[in-house]
Amino acid sequence: MSSAVRYAASCSLRQAPRCSPRFLVLTPSTLTSPAVFQSRTTSRVRFYASKSKAKSTADLVPGSKQALTSEAARLEYGKAEAKMSAAVEWYRKEVAGLETRASGRVTPALLSPVRIELPGKGKDFAKLEDVATVGVRDGSTLIITVFEDHNLKVVEQALYAAKLPNIVPQRQDARTVKIPIPRPTVEARNALTATAQRMSEDTRVQLRKIQQASVKKGDYKKHTVELEQFQKLTDKNVAEIDKILAHMKKSTGAR
Repeated sequence: MSSAVRYAASCSLRQAPRCSPRFLVLTPSTLTSPAVFQSRTTSRVRFYASKSKAKSTADLVPGSKQALTSEAARLEYGKAEAKMSAAVEWYRKEVAGLETRASGRVTPALLSPVRIELPGKGKDFAKLEDVATVGVRDGSTLIITVFEDHNLKVVEQALYAAKLPNIVPQRQDARTVKIPIPRPTVEARNALTATAQRMSEDTRVQLRKIQQASVKKGDYKKHTVELEQFQKLTDKNVAEIDKILAHMKKSTGAR
């Protein structure tokens, strides 16, 4: 009798679960034994359980959310973000002025682009509110009252130099100028909206130039996280431009 057979014979049915299945010789009688069956089943379950350990992906970060890989890239990203934000804010303010004019609302903000060249100040221009007060009368007329009489002439010159549409100053006395503001026509509203449209296109071009300059400076390779992040930054600011323009069209009813 071989050693393997003697080993199997020495194992009782009660000891079968503790016998190593590596050396266990099964016979028709031991195959149907509950103890042997239980031992084999338990062994299989434990075997497959050890194989079912899957690696968790909870800690994996998508490429679109990865941080920029270098300090130089982060610095350049910050510069580009600041420049793009400034461009968007400039467009927002310009459109706000156009929207006010298109809606027919008369406010002192209509004269905010006016700059005054005061005698003896060289090229240091002053804002209109620095030399005069601006009020609204009857909801359709702007009233400008200068603080000092000798500044009235330079204020009138500045109003004409600003070339604001429908702004025709009329002198009332030595310190006062009135400006009647006509109600905008449909054609005037559409023209103002067209101006905002052209400005939006120019601003988008400026945003893309900022992106291209930053990418060129960093010399980033294709399919890198830097290229993706700069593109997302540009897309976000372009979407903001589109949002501002859409709001103006909706508020003024222009096409």
